[in-house]
Amino acid sequence: MKRRHLLKTLGAGCLGMTVAPELLAAAARGHFAGKIYSPDDGLKDYLHKIKNFNKPHDGDVQLEHNLYQTFESTVMRLRRLQKLVGHGNFNILNFTDGLALARNYPKVGKFPKEELKFLEIVFYEDGQRYGFMGQKPITEITEQIKKKDVLKIPRSGNFLYKDRSVELFEEIKKEVGDQVILTSGIRSVMKQFLLFLNKVYESEGNLSLASRSLAPPGYSFHGNGDFDVGQKGYGKLNFTGTFTETDVYKKLAELGYLKLRYPEDNRLGVRYEPWHIKINVSV
Repeated sequence: MKRRHLLKTLGAGCLGMTVAPELLAAAARGHFAGKIYSPDDGLKDYLHKIKNFNKPHDGDVQLEHNLYQTFESTVMRLRRLQKLVGHGNFNILNFTDGLALARNYPKVGKFPKEELKFLEIVFYEDGQRYGFMGQKPITEITEQIKKKDVLKIPRSGNFLYKDRSVELFEEIKKEVGDQVILTSGIRSVMKQFLLFLNKVYESEGNLSLASRSLAPPGYSFHGNGDFDVGQKGYGKLNFTGTFTETDVYKKLAELGYLKLRYPEDNRLGVRYEPWHIKINVSV
């Protein structure tokens, strides 16, 4: 699809107007370079890519060069927005509220049309195009997280959904002990945008590489109740394979809490995440 046709298609696509998601996804396919990615292309090759998830591989899908300037400015604006509201509050910041805050605070600045179009393209793109084979539990970019439904977990900077997630986390703490900590809870669409696009930025536009360790916006079950746990004092190592060597992991495994969303050698295009606790929520 040519650039001028893309702009025409998405002209009414800024928030508040109606553009069919399938049109946005179709438009996105014109700006991500590479064939449709499939783990069925070769199991051995696929498992090699997942094992070496943080390295570029042949066939990875790259962001088109003509979108890179808009992509960079979008990432920087999202970073400024997170700094404005704080990391904790940013976890549950809805897309609509985020746009309003950016517009009202010059230090962040209003999202221009080209950045909004870019965000919509990323959100409505089929993740399978660049290798993410999981389900998409959040199908609307304006999905709301209601504050009355969430609880901030003390000394974590994270929120969990009341009842299902809080109940399970409290149960885990009771059984495993004080060494278990919450490392990541609810993530709004806006938060997932920043996490995913930051990873794309670090990987110089490699969408496939980013999706092997971070779900694209809309595809993260952190928006539906899943959460991450870790070993107290273990820092960033809680998000590595060495987490499996900790006492917390061993107790979680022993007590049967490891119903993982992304188990080892999964076929979803995602690295092994032994820290990710799955909440059974229908999609």
